[in-house]
Amino acid sequence: MSKLSVKENFLETIKKDGKPDSLVVQWGPLMAFPPRDLVEPCYTFMANGLRPGAHIINRWGVEVVWPPGQAGGTPIITEENKVIKDITRWREYFNEPDIEGATQEGWEEAHARAQKIRDDGNMVVAFMPNGMFEQMHFMMGFEDALAELLMEPEACHELLDAICEFKCKHARILIEKYKPDAILTHDDWGSKNSMFMSPDTWREFFKERNRKFFQLFRDAGILVVHHADSYLEPIVEDMVDIGIDVWQGVLPQNDIPKIQKQLNGRMTLMGGIDNAIVELAGATEEEIRAEVRRACDEYAPGGNFIPCLPSGTRNGAMNPEVDRIIEDEIQKWNEEHTA
Repeated sequence: MSKLSVKENFLETIKKDGKPDSLVVQWGPLMAFPPRDLVEPCYTFMANGLRPGAHIINRWGVEVVWPPGQAGGTPIITEENKVIKDITRWREYFNEPDIEGATQEGWEEAHARAQKIRDDGNMVVAFMPNGMFEQMHFMMGFEDALAELLMEPEACHELLDAICEFKCKHARILIEKYKPDAILTHDDWGSKNSMFMSPDTWREFFKERNRKFFQLFRDAGILVVHHADSYLEPIVEDMVDIGIDVWQGVLPQNDIPKIQKQLNGRMTLMGGIDNAIVELAGATEEEIRAEVRRACDEYAPGGNFIPCLPSGTRNGAMNPEVDRIIEDEIQKWNEEHTA
């Protein structure tokens, strides 16, 4: 049985030459979800009431709906309601939220909640969803965003600089006033089988801006956990280079054993369980357990691996019973492999 605490075991898992004594069970000590554990003024302000069942206009003017039974909010973008209607005139549409003015109060409650999380042996995680690419396509539409990267690169660079500066402002407030143990960022850069753009295009527009953003947290000693449930095998070295400590969301469509050998502990991979199998309608408990067992058997030997659903929430399955089965099977695997 494990002699390390949940937090100690996690920290050993993410070290280059760490000595964990068991697999971390999904999110382990990263108390990022459910949202009630995330209440701090920046998150509350930016979420603007987004929760299951809500239909809102977010702080950037984007219409977002979170249908009941779905994993998260989705932007609704039409020609009529898109925020940026012409990328070459982006300044006319760009209305930066006043996050500094809106977050002057409310930190005492956040600190009390954070202290309770730490007292329970867990780690306080600040959550910053909608990274730079997601923020861009939320304001103009997914297809338009990809097209404009190629057709109007100068305007896209200008817009992304403005988004980056806002993200850095948000980050500085969290670092100064909240002092989390880790930051969880979200930005999907690919689909299940390919990136949304070429690796060179990603490097041109997103690599250095994300390096600047992540460096703020690293300089403050804050762990960087980045969610991207995507095929990102072509840019794993870049992800290490820009300062990602844990890639949460690694899909099994990536060659995980190959990536583990390549990285040799320089970035921890968190995911590996196939949502399409365990959340398939009618999936049996035996099928769910078999997929979890496969992931543990195939990826645990490579080290620096945390088995969990790639979806970026603490309780990642839409059916809570699926999460229960997954966590139980990881525990069974640990019992069988722990001296």
